[in-house]
Amino acid sequence: MKKRNLILAASLGIAVGYLLKSQLDTKQKITPEKALSNAKEAFKRNGPISGSWIYMKPEEVEKNGLVYEAYRGGITRNIDGESKQYEFYVDLETGGIIASTETA
Repeated sequence: MKKRNLILAASLGIAVGYLLKSQLDTKQKITPEKALSNAKEAFKRNGPISGSWIYMKPEEVEKNGLVYEAYRGGITRNIDGESKQYEFYVDLETGGIIASTETA
């Protein structure tokens, strides 16, 4: 009987651990690397990029009365032989681009 209880307790522990891990994985915020990758993919839809960067520390960004926690980064593109630079913010929760502006 003790052996059966031990096996049952171990099986239950494994099942609970698996469920907790899957719940934590769904609540995890994106990494700066993933945020940069998302931004690069979005910018590549309109042509090639020649450079990119991202700050590893998140910042608070206010847009349309809402406050987001986001990574700030930049993309450089060559358009008609001219170098254009863009700055963007990527939301930590969704990985979507919150704002993008061309810089001088």
